[in-house]
Amino acid sequence: MDFKTYRLKYFKDPAPEQRFRFKGILGSAVYYQEYTAALAFFEQVFGPPAYVEGEFTHAWQIGNTWLTVFPAKQGSPANAEVMIYLEDAGEVDRLYAGMIAAGASGNPPVDTLMFTPVRIATLQDPFGGQFSLAAEIPE
Repeated sequence: MDFKTYRLKYFKDPAPEQRFRFKGILGSAVYYQEYTAALAFFEQVFGPPAYVEGEFTHAWQIGNTWLTVFPAKQGSPANAEVMIYLEDAGEVDRLYAGMIAAGASGNPPVDTLMFTPVRIATLQDPFGGQFSLAAEIPE
């Protein structure tokens, strides 16, 4: 399906009025029972955290938002997905490869339509956390 047909099929026109004056999402938090191993995974992928508060708050700046990792009392992330929006399709491929090398598993990047034409890859970190990597691609 081309993008014009896709927009006509799925988007409301006119768009509903937003109820609040959003600026964006400040960050995402993920909680891991295997906290030390999860920190090692994220450090392997993203490098050292840009923010550390005490022993149990570690965060990486992802563009204009934050990804914060906390310990969980039980279980690990479930029924949630962190979507990371990248500069271009090549960065999707690079981050996908880095996450796979660090122990994640998932579907290789593909080009598809999702709000706009995107290159997207979906992954699961070694502890069950769900991630999608996306970048707009030219129409």
